[in-house]
Amino acid sequence: MAGGVGSRFWPMSTPERPKQFIDVLGVGRSLIQLTVDRFETVIPMENVWIVTSEKYKNIVMEQLPEVPETQILLEPCMRNTAPCIEYVSRKIYAKYPDANLVFSPADHIVLDVNTFRSVIKNSLEFTEKREAILTLGMMPTRPETGYGYIKRQQESESELVEGIYKVEAFKEKPNLETAKSYLEEGGYYWNAGIFIWNAKMVVNTISKLVPDLALVFDKIEPYFYTDKEQEIVNQYFPTCPNISIDYAVMEKSKEVFVYPANFGWSDLGTWGSLYTHLDQDENNNATVGQNINMVDCKNCVVHTPSERKVVIQGLDNYIIAESDNTLLICKKEEEQHIKDWQK
Repeated sequence: MAGGVGSRFWPMSTPERPKQFIDVLGVGRSLIQLTVDRFETVIPMENVWIVTSEKYKNIVMEQLPEVPETQILLEPCMRNTAPCIEYVSRKIYAKYPDANLVFSPADHIVLDVNTFRSVIKNSLEFTEKREAILTLGMMPTRPETGYGYIKRQQESESELVEGIYKVEAFKEKPNLETAKSYLEEGGYYWNAGIFIWNAKMVVNTISKLVPDLALVFDKIEPYFYTDKEQEIVNQYFPTCPNISIDYAVMEKSKEVFVYPANFGWSDLGTWGSLYTHLDQDENNNATVGQNINMVDCKNCVVHTPSERKVVIQGLDNYIIAESDNTLLICKKEEEQHIKDWQK
């Protein structure tokens, strides 16, 4: 799922080139490339599908030339994750009705790729045997207020895959006190937005729980795999309800399970979250760029073009980022205002 605009990572991330297409970590691969990389050995490249905005098609083809162009699905406008998942599921189901599907955001990071692959393999084994929706729950390491939480039931579904639990409830992003209580009580996990279920289950569940959305794709489906598909998608996709898969399905279905896992996950939602995943020097400065000189600075995160020589002096706890002739310098604790400043 690669259609987001990443507005909280401005100016590095812009509507023209959002964060999933940027080498955020300075490792030579963009986030979407890293996402595809970590499914290697689990899902064949010919089975990878990308759902993105039509304006990002060329970027996707440039960064992922190994993905068949026919498997890059283009949304004419943003309509959240439920229409995105319905589109690709209905299309795959029309040709491959027994397909088992993994849905993953394109702009997250995973540090322990081997564990991730093992978890995905176990998840696919579970959904191959059971008509169920499986979501990955990240084991919380701190009382985080920026993530939604998943509460599990006590009994494991160990007869299929050990360590998988029925979901008791989905919880909205909590305040700090509530987040602390979740950690103390146990059985709560961060909602990573990674889902595993089979194509038939997706189609049937959305038809039952979100009939308005299903009706839109009833009109589009006859044109799948034809020359008129994009034209019809452009005509009807904007009429889809703007709704997330969490609200549309996860919070309503009785067949939702959670697989608790720990593989160094982050949704990289903010500059602050990026800072925690970058190497830091002796003064706790984290930098991405080849020619950055920090003088009397501490606790800063800096992201600048590699060819630019940068000298920063005397700052504490700041974000410094440059991209496309735009420069951002702001206090870390003020980063919630970044979305407003770019207007």
